[in-house]
Amino acid sequence: MNKTDRLLAIVLELQRNDVLRAEDLAAKFETSVRTIYRDIQALSEAGVTVIGAPGQGYSLMEGYFLPPVSFTVEEAVTLLIGTDFIEQRFDDYYGSKSRTSRGKIEAILPEPVRDEAFRIRKSFRLFASAEEIAKVQEKAYLEAIRRAILEEKKIRFRYSKRIAEVDGNRQSVRTVAPYGLVLFQGAWVLIAKCELRQDIRHFRLSRMMELICLEDKFKLPADFHLEVYQPPDDRNIRVRIQVQPDIADKVKEANNFYTETIEDHPEGLLVTFRVRQPEELLQAVLGWGSGVVVLEPESFRDRVRDELEKMLKRY
Repeated sequence: MNKTDRLLAIVLELQRNDVLRAEDLAAKFETSVRTIYRDIQALSEAGVTVIGAPGQGYSLMEGYFLPPVSFTVEEAVTLLIGTDFIEQRFDDYYGSKSRTSRGKIEAILPEPVRDEAFRIRKSFRLFASAEEIAKVQEKAYLEAIRRAILEEKKIRFRYSKRIAEVDGNRQSVRTVAPYGLVLFQGAWVLIAKCELRQDIRHFRLSRMMELICLEDKFKLPADFHLEVYQPPDDRNIRVRIQVQPDIADKVKEANNFYTETIEDHPEGLLVTFRVRQPEELLQAVLGWGSGVVVLEPESFRDRVRDELEKMLKRY
């Protein structure tokens, strides 16, 4: 990063934070504290009102705002593609905001930059499948849950699990305190404190029904931070399959969530999965057909065999 870029970045950091020490800025920009001192002096000489408090750090004078910044072609393309992504993946509210943002960004770009950004952007496309476009209900739920999170209100919904519980039921009614939303492998997932399980649980929006927002309030725990949250890993069962060479690419491209290792062998692939229940892989294994063989556990081999026998009887 050259000096000009660093000076601009320092002002942006000071705008985002009340007070920053020279040591903090030096660590941020991977330079020396002495260099930061010189940069602050250069900013002051350029008319940026930086205030230094001994023992505390630097801050901007209240009311100071950075004049409008210019974008390079690459930066403009990044922002415009970002608005495309928001329009496709978020709810209608943010979808409309992304369109107005795109218009504003294009309006302030100098004509040469706008033309070049348009030319480059034409070479990219974020393709939404018909299945994603059809997720109207999921987008409606996304907006409702987002509002509930901001207002710290609980929600209730009927939830359908892919695999039945011990009692044989796949559906249950859940009342939860919504903590945050995560876009994972193309699907929106709610992280929430579930009253039924008395613990944090994950819920795919695509499996929700009859969602309603309640007036009951909740308080986000002080020690919960979505950006660093890691769910406990309780996938303790390993499943190994052998894949024939003619469908090896198909299995790799499936990018199954439960995949742990993929090893190349002369006779194909040896793939190891780690799951909570082997049944979580049943549909995938059946979908790959005769091109795969379950090696272990034996109980899952039997489960696949039983399913195939049931299918054969239907034909």
